[in-house]
Amino acid sequence: MTLSVALMGTDLIGQARTGTGKTLAFGIPVLQRSFAPGHPEYAELDAPGKPQALIVAPTRELALQVSSDLQLAGKDRGIRVLTVYGGVPYEPQLEALETGVEVVVGTPGRLIDLMNRRALDISHVKSLVLDEADEMLDLGFLPDVERLLAKTPETRQTMLFSATMPAAIVSLARTHMRHPMNIRAESSYDNQTVPATAQFIYQAHDLDKTEMIGRILQAEGSGLTIVFTRTKRSSQRVADDLTERGFDASPLHGDMAQTAREKALAKFREGKLRVLVATDVAARGIDVTGVTHVINYTCPEDEKTYVHRIGRTGRAGATGIAVTFVDWSDLHRWKMINKALDLPFEEPAETYSSSEHFAHDMGILAGIKGRVIPEGQVVIKREPRKDDRGGRDGGRGGRDSGRGGRDSGGRGRSSEPRSQERSSAPAAATAEGDKPARAPRNRNRRRTRGGDGGGAAAAAE
Repeated sequence: MTLSVALMGTDLIGQARTGTGKTLAFGIPVLQRSFAPGHPEYAELDAPGKPQALIVAPTRELALQVSSDLQLAGKDRGIRVLTVYGGVPYEPQLEALETGVEVVVGTPGRLIDLMNRRALDISHVKSLVLDEADEMLDLGFLPDVERLLAKTPETRQTMLFSATMPAAIVSLARTHMRHPMNIRAESSYDNQTVPATAQFIYQAHDLDKTEMIGRILQAEGSGLTIVFTRTKRSSQRVADDLTERGFDASPLHGDMAQTAREKALAKFREGKLRVLVATDVAARGIDVTGVTHVINYTCPEDEKTYVHRIGRTGRAGATGIAVTFVDWSDLHRWKMINKALDLPFEEPAETYSSSEHFAHDMGILAGIKGRVIPEGQVVIKREPRKDDRGGRDGGRGGRDSGRGGRDSGGRGRSSEPRSQERSSAPAAATAEGDKPARAPRNRNRRRTRGGDGGGAAAAAE
């Protein structure tokens, strides 16, 4: 619906449910209006080699996803696409910008950093796309987006795509867009969730959730699964628990290094990883084929978060299952989400891993438990030994022995013969007529008053 409007250069606002293919809705017009080296009109550009299109995404994962799709679509035309995001070195991005690119896809923070370095020039951009604009609002990127808009020419084409349209995004569109055409993929009365996704809501206990997830992973038709958690710590904990139960699981959260996040997501996309336990950093734009289940470990914060989380399954016409665990303290939050989305789950059933209706809903066979390894067997992680920590014990022993066995009596680290040898040394020195030991001199000095320690020591000699 948007292609004919976007190809004419008209500003537009695209609103559709997640998983309906918004990326190609703006990707094809952007590539069509960009000229690669070798094109007859490339030399006629005001600044050949400078970015002709800018696409702003809220998260690194979404930027990588959009960039991958554009590179695939523009490969035959020779369009150079650069992905810009934080958490990685600047040098490759700076070299690519110096060589020349046609399309830049990036997150607001790194884009502004490159602008401040005067490495990124967006003053010749013909197309500007704001993807998942409502997520950028939630993450606090709206001021950065406005700074980026101020650096682009007024004659640009602006395209804004989002699943929801908060008031702040509407205000942004009115301020920076010229008579935009609003295109909605479905009626405003339609539900925001994808109909192909079957939704199940259970009132569950926190100590039983991991067992329930383990049984879901062994249900009929279970494939790639994304488990969403509210915090980074819980993401790591749930991933460790599932790994201990014998499942191939990995966390994905903001505290992980960018390379680790990319590796985990790549393994999940290739099917080498079964379960991805993620925070909301993965709730936007992660288009992975074959995701059969999405599990909300805790109740989402609001209806928008719920829509985007469960939108990771049931994409592009495929079917999927979305399971949400609601704690007793989150019942009021779920009722607000249920009312906002007009869902028929106002009173979730109290459910445990042994509940019959849970096994029936998920297709879990009788006798299935929440682990694939025996109860007594666990995944053993090798702990570093003392002598693996840089020779800590051996090094201390060497230093202490070089200092005359200072710790031989108090810490008991030296052997008994060495202690006897050192204890007999002062007696031998006294017998030969040497000076007395230093310990009595120190005691005499400490017993004096009024600063006469030096004189008292001299008198003692």
